[in-house]
Amino acid sequence: MIVFKRVYFPILAGVMTFATMSPTLAALPAFDSQGQILPTLAPMLDKVTPAIVNIATRGHVQARDNPLLLDPFFRRFFGIPDQPREKATQSLGSGVVVDAKQGYILTNNHVIDKADEITVTLRDGRNVSATLVGADREADVAVIQIPAEKLTAIPLADSSKLRVGDFVVAIGNPFGLGQTVTSGIVSALGRSGLGIEGYEDFIQTDASINPGNSGGALVTLAGELVGINTAILAPNGGNVGIGFAIPINMATSIMKQLVAYGEVRRGKLGVAAQDLTEDLARAFGLESKQGAVVSRLVAGSPAARAGVAVGDVVTEIQGHAVNNAADLRNTIGLLRVGETVDLAIYREGKRRTITVKLEETKQAKMKAESIDPRLAGAVLQDQDGAAEGDAPGGVLVAEVAENSPAWSAGLRPNDALVSINRHNITQVRDLKTLANRSGRLLLHVRRGDAGFFLLLE
Repeated sequence: MIVFKRVYFPILAGVMTFATMSPTLAALPAFDSQGQILPTLAPMLDKVTPAIVNIATRGHVQARDNPLLLDPFFRRFFGIPDQPREKATQSLGSGVVVDAKQGYILTNNHVIDKADEITVTLRDGRNVSATLVGADREADVAVIQIPAEKLTAIPLADSSKLRVGDFVVAIGNPFGLGQTVTSGIVSALGRSGLGIEGYEDFIQTDASINPGNSGGALVTLAGELVGINTAILAPNGGNVGIGFAIPINMATSIMKQLVAYGEVRRGKLGVAAQDLTEDLARAFGLESKQGAVVSRLVAGSPAARAGVAVGDVVTEIQGHAVNNAADLRNTIGLLRVGETVDLAIYREGKRRTITVKLEETKQAKMKAESIDPRLAGAVLQDQDGAAEGDAPGGVLVAEVAENSPAWSAGLRPNDALVSINRHNITQVRDLKTLANRSGRLLLHVRRGDAGFFLLLE
């Protein structure tokens, strides 16, 4: 089984402590004994490492309970004492100073997720408190801010110009040891469909990325930031030389919205798409098999009103090539509400351009008790992306009140209801049609990577 691991470093609260080490950067000699120049990365690293910081967080998360433990009779019968509803968490990760004047630091969302306190340790040993500017769970990008005093920012590269085979250097704080540098090459570009994040367009590298490197820097030999280290492929629980970084162009595009709004306001086309295979390309009379085929169109959506039709093959957005359905989703997902985009499409073998203005999708919400009293206390909503047909499936459990019927039944926030009474559901409105108040309610629930059934009699 292939396992993807985000490379932050969790710590058991009260068990381990962390002290940031500040090793002296020792440059290799520039010349050997015969006067020949020796290759070294030390001069470049001297310039960029002050911009790489350690991030330590403290927080609290809701403890996961077995539904039986919530039953007062069960607890009293077996003499189970009351247990704390929350548990303390700590974690370590890395970050990159990208704006020294404002004190902005880029990192991963999973590094600071659910943090009550965020402490940044700078290269010179200073410890400062940080505030969260904004975070985007879908792309796993977050921006935090510290006082802008004697900070060094790292210059940004254009990640669109990165090529397979380019040398890169990963800098972070693995295992809490202090700043560590590893080198390698770009192994692949545009990695998507891995299921790590909602929006994926990863740089793959063999530069070693270890626990604690999350949010750290992937830099070019010119000392420019080209990516934010995020995850590794770990089939046996360890690093096998396959790491993934978010391209800096994608990260900074998200950062601009986080700084401006505190969140990402993604525009929607209102289409579902699939990859253009060789067989489909032949069926549509196209020579190239690069593109995304519109397989479903949401009635009344921006795309529908602009004239997009099912069967259209989208090959470009704003002049940039669309290689597959993931490209279409990622490109649109990085654009703001209200932006106007030009889509190059092929219809019946002829190329045409359609201009679409992106709009915000309103996510339908509903109190679950209106569907069935046994679900009282839960708030359900359509998943982000449902209008595009690219949501992972099901209806999102947005909220669950503690000790409510829904809580006692076993539902928790961020669960997804995939089916009800063995009928698949994709939107909140499906629930009213399929729920039967007088009979049993069989719910198929997805929680993270796991799935299970709940039966309500």
